[in-house]
Amino acid sequence: MSEHGPAQRCDVWLFRTRLFKSRALAGQMVEKGAVRIDRGGKVMRLTKASSPVRAGDQLVIRRGESPFRLVIIDLPERRGPAVEAEACYSLATE
Repeated sequence: MSEHGPAQRCDVWLFRTRLFKSRALAGQMVEKGAVRIDRGGKVMRLTKASSPVRAGDQLVIRRGESPFRLVIIDLPERRGPAVEAEACYSLATE
């Protein structure tokens, strides 16, 4: 697999950006198929919590009945305050 910049595990990214309360819960949701990635126009369902995500990727996350799409802007170094976490992604408009 070719590298296109720094990457981070999907479960770690979801946890550090405060989209899930725990890393374990984030990993479970990924493995259940609730997270899809759109990279370069190709949409794939993620099945492993260790799947890499990069800045520029779009994630479609199904929580409840309505899925939402976001664009990854940055890879956080830690699980910081909400303001810091929200700066790492933006909601995509369709």
